[in-house]
Amino acid sequence: MDIESALKELEASIVSYQHTPYVERVGHIKTIADGVAKIAGLGSVAAGEILSFPHAIYGVVLNLEEEEVGAIILGDYQKLTEGDEVKGTGRLLSIPVSDGCIGRVIDPLGRPLDKKGAIKSDTYYPLERLAPGVTVREPVDTPLQTGIIAIDSMIPVGRGQRELIIGDRGTGKTALAVDTIINQGKEKSGVICIYVAIGQKTSRIAQLIDTLKKNNAMEYSVVVSADASVSSALQFLAPYAGCALGEYFMHKGRDVVIFYDDLSKHAWAYREVSLILRRPSGREAYPGDIFYLHSRLLERAAKLDKKSGGGSLTAFPIIETQAGDLSAYIPTNVISITDGQIFLETDLFYAGIRPGINVGASVSRVGGAAQLPAMKKVAGRLRLDLAQYRELSAFVQFASELDAKTREKIEQGARMVELLKQQQYVPIPVEEQVMLIWAGTSGLLKDIPVSRIAAFAQKYREHMRTIGRSILETIRKEKKLSDQLVKKIHSETEEFVKSWQESENSSNE
Repeated sequence: MDIESALKELEASIVSYQHTPYVERVGHIKTIADGVAKIAGLGSVAAGEILSFPHAIYGVVLNLEEEEVGAIILGDYQKLTEGDEVKGTGRLLSIPVSDGCIGRVIDPLGRPLDKKGAIKSDTYYPLERLAPGVTVREPVDTPLQTGIIAIDSMIPVGRGQRELIIGDRGTGKTALAVDTIINQGKEKSGVICIYVAIGQKTSRIAQLIDTLKKNNAMEYSVVVSADASVSSALQFLAPYAGCALGEYFMHKGRDVVIFYDDLSKHAWAYREVSLILRRPSGREAYPGDIFYLHSRLLERAAKLDKKSGGGSLTAFPIIETQAGDLSAYIPTNVISITDGQIFLETDLFYAGIRPGINVGASVSRVGGAAQLPAMKKVAGRLRLDLAQYRELSAFVQFASELDAKTREKIEQGARMVELLKQQQYVPIPVEEQVMLIWAGTSGLLKDIPVSRIAAFAQKYREHMRTIGRSILETIRKEKKLSDQLVKKIHSETEEFVKSWQESENSSNE
């Protein structure tokens, strides 16, 4: 029997288990603390099975031991006491999924939190599910435009990819996620966005939802909220709930992008639950299966082939580092699972370079194959030029004199850094990104002072949206730069640069 057949047989057995009649099994709570219960008398329950407690409270089996089982409580565990009766339900943990979830804020069990009424659904998806096999996947070849020029040009992401966003607290990780969500509406990409908030402040989640509403992004988004006030059990389940919802849309042939914000707090929640369950702890007190915790989640991101519906699930896990330490335990785990990382550096962020993406430490191992040919043509040397600029700018701090060629390279690098700066919640369409990078790398901006590059870029975009609209439409339609189009871009840009410089000179006079 091949691997694919074995996986299908295992999944079929899980489904059949959920619908198999069983003799009612009853046990009792032996001990209970911090949302975790030890139960005796349930000798035939399954891992991941839902348990029924008094007061309409439910729990999920995590530990199967010789004389007892360990379960996490999905509700107010303080209402339960030792000796309370516990029943097995014969059902594995699943959440209701439907198109009605779009535009809603839900908890990890699929219950609405936005006071807009119940979500109607007849379909349930298990939180834990086998990842799609190799034979049903397709190569990642369709871009997912984030609207962030530094990412789409140098660290491109494809639909079905897993791209890590990593950096210290307060460096703009969540802002990248929100920008990407807003851009799906601007691009009219048809991508459904799922944002999973794990262990965050309730006020911060409310601000994020408000931002999405102001930009009309909730029309195609779902927020799964497990804030800091809920139990560690619900924080542990949150990303799996979001992933199950994403798989529902993926299996319907839709493209989905999901953000796990963040998996550092997810690992903390799992560690807390595991320590209470008395699982043996390892490095940094995390349980031994902490790698499997995230790998089985992120492996579910995929681009399915046409026979399987042709949908995709793109995952953006977010990890918080301490003092920029990429070599810590959880960061290295998730880096090894994903297809690349976007590293946000604190020094760049506070130097005013926002988004503060460290180009040297960031990589996309898939996105190049999914990048637009037009973008690939103009941004081919951009990463190398910026890396050289950073090395030279660090070196010249100790040099008293510079030769003309080195000074030219430094000034060109500084101009490109200015072009890559971007305001928060203002995604840039990909055709405008191509034009900006082309203008920056063409050498036409060499006479514009670095301090005026941002002002030039804004006016240049406005000009291209009006006078040069046909060029932008051609780039969007053809997705590549022909020689004829390049000549047209050159003449249009050259003419605008001259007129802009004249207006600058006249205003200075």
